[in-house]
Amino acid sequence: MAESTDTPRLGRRLRIERVSELWLRVAGYFAIALFVLIVLTLVHRSLPLLSEYSVVQMLTSTDWDPSQNSFGFLPAIVGTVYVAVLSMLMGTPIAILTAIYIAEYAEGRMKTLVSSFIDVLAAIPSVIFGLVALVVVVPLVGDYLAPLFGASATGLGILTVSLVMAIVVTPFMISLSVESLESLPDELRETSLGVGATKWETIRSVLLRAAGPGIFSAILLGFGRVFGATIVPAMLIGGQTQIPDSLFATGQTLPTLIVSDFGELMSIPITQSALIFVGLMLVVVVWLFNFGAMLLQRRLRRRWQY
Repeated sequence: MAESTDTPRLGRRLRIERVSELWLRVAGYFAIALFVLIVLTLVHRSLPLLSEYSVVQMLTSTDWDPSQNSFGFLPAIVGTVYVAVLSMLMGTPIAILTAIYIAEYAEGRMKTLVSSFIDVLAAIPSVIFGLVALVVVVPLVGDYLAPLFGASATGLGILTVSLVMAIVVTPFMISLSVESLESLPDELRETSLGVGATKWETIRSVLLRAAGPGIFSAILLGFGRVFGATIVPAMLIGGQTQIPDSLFATGQTLPTLIVSDFGELMSIPITQSALIFVGLMLVVVVWLFNFGAMLLQRRLRRRWQY
């Protein structure tokens, strides 16, 4: 009697499992198809530009004037690289050190308080950071920091954007890094401490290596957010399509290039194609970076595995 009751249940569970597996497979294929569709659409809409202008010429030209059919992307590329590199250089050390404190040193209410504060920072919309930066960071850079280095600046520019974007992405990197550290088994800590290592030596030589791939993924996420950031750079970078000659100079990034010319110039076919080509460049660069990072991450996991 028990066997006859269990048989329908087993059959139903197997059917549910097969349906779930099918839905998951469809979802995976849908994600791939969506990515391919986006890329093909961008490529197709970029063809009018690519048929008239050389890619090398556009990537190396400094002249951006859509009204004169001049499409030089070099200033925006340089500005994007400056902002991404500076933001990560400022944000990554803070994120890693804060994650170590939360995961390994903070206890009780203090750990809850700091973790909650980080979660709140991560949930704040980027435009709020931009608004606060206009009131606080821009005057600070323009009136105090730039004169300190003998530069004249309005406060809008590469350094201001980099400072704010470092603040924007740091909470995300902290949260992921904390998860990577807290997911490590306690045996790693106990074994290291048991052979006479100090707590800091355990963190530096054992835990950071074991959690390295996860922390690396957190850094990649932060880089992706900075590279594709739009609203904060649009508010703070100054909107001048020129190669920055200093960190205090105004500039442009690839995403802000789309935003600044997205309005009435989008009605001009060749300008529309140029802006869509900028989007294609963003997608390709981010994909290549993520693909290379994935290969490096796999290598790190094989090298640092315990």
